[in-house]
Amino acid sequence: MKFGLLYGAQLPRPWTQDSEHRLFKEMLEEIELADRLGFDHVWCPEHHFLEEYSHMSAPEVFLGAVSQRTSRIRIGHAVALMPPGFNPTARVAERIATLDLLSDGRVDFGTGESTTPTELGGFGVERSVKRDQWAEAVDAVARMFVEEPFAGVEGKYVSAPVRNVLPKPRQKPHPPMWMACGNRDAIRIAATKGLGALNFSFFGPAETKKWVDAYYSGIESADCVPAGFAVNAQIAATIPMFCHQDETTAVERAVDGVQFFNFGLGFYAGFGTAAPGRTRLWEEFQRDRDKHGMGRSAFGKPGMPLGNPARGAVGNPRQIRDFLRLHEEAGLDQAIFLVQGGGTRHEHICESLELFAKEVLPEFKERDETAERLKAARLRPAIDAAMARREPPRTADPDYIIPARSQS
Repeated sequence: MKFGLLYGAQLPRPWTQDSEHRLFKEMLEEIELADRLGFDHVWCPEHHFLEEYSHMSAPEVFLGAVSQRTSRIRIGHAVALMPPGFNPTARVAERIATLDLLSDGRVDFGTGESTTPTELGGFGVERSVKRDQWAEAVDAVARMFVEEPFAGVEGKYVSAPVRNVLPKPRQKPHPPMWMACGNRDAIRIAATKGLGALNFSFFGPAETKKWVDAYYSGIESADCVPAGFAVNAQIAATIPMFCHQDETTAVERAVDGVQFFNFGLGFYAGFGTAAPGRTRLWEEFQRDRDKHGMGRSAFGKPGMPLGNPARGAVGNPRQIRDFLRLHEEAGLDQAIFLVQGGGTRHEHICESLELFAKEVLPEFKERDETAERLKAARLRPAIDAAMARREPPRTADPDYIIPARSQS
């Protein structure tokens, strides 16, 4: 099992003039540290207008900075919002390829469609058609990576003429492609399209096993027709993590940040009413967290084995090791740790990352290398069969020309 870190740029009010500047600088320092410590991935979502919950509206810019301050950690864009109202499809291909070049081929390309009314309405994207828009855009951007020139597309939602979309990514045929998944149906879609499955909800090892089984059943089925030109057979899940030698200290330092992440997601996706510029999410969290099952007692009593999905891997190294072994045994390919949430302090995050890397990470790294080889051998026939079902790159009309200005 591999380990990633999720950075959504949470920033509870009250804000000062320097709050956002300081937050982005601290995140860069933490990711630079994680690179040195041996973490495998960093993941940054794309969110818009979600005050306090996520100020990560331009992850491609932030991750460009990450690419220049790190040398080994893989850089996950999780996720690029694919409906064209959010991002013109060619612009997604251009940005991902540029980031892949800047990072020397370390990009993982997550795709999604958004869920919150705040974001969908802000960009005029209709909820009823956003999945279809995502599917058309994912197909087109994969072809933009490999076709030279891109042969064009005339879909219901995505239309683009013949053009040579540049630059091309360093990784061939393209960076590993993923899909954001929030339920079992989405997991199956990711599998049948040969995409890695990214889950940003919290669940325990027993639920992990169900998701893993459903996913790999789809990968190995005759229904798997890759959306890209390679199959990325991986499933990842978000897990809160905070490591300290003293369990009580770990809980005290992490509990508000983890629960604020859950509260903010629920607020913007469901129960909340946002008032742009006037929303006070942290205040509402402090006032209403117990009503929504996000009080401190939800973390459970100290001394008990970890197993509560809301708490995840928050505890001492022994507790965390035992808990993660259960996810590993369930077949999870990557645990994406939520470490930056609410008002969690920068220095505490760094201490937690260092302790985890020293006392938990090494044994998992050793087992992961063997597990990857065995999985690749097991899936090779299914992946070869899936790729045989995939339509090859298209060829543009050799006589196509762009009309001169005087002809247009």
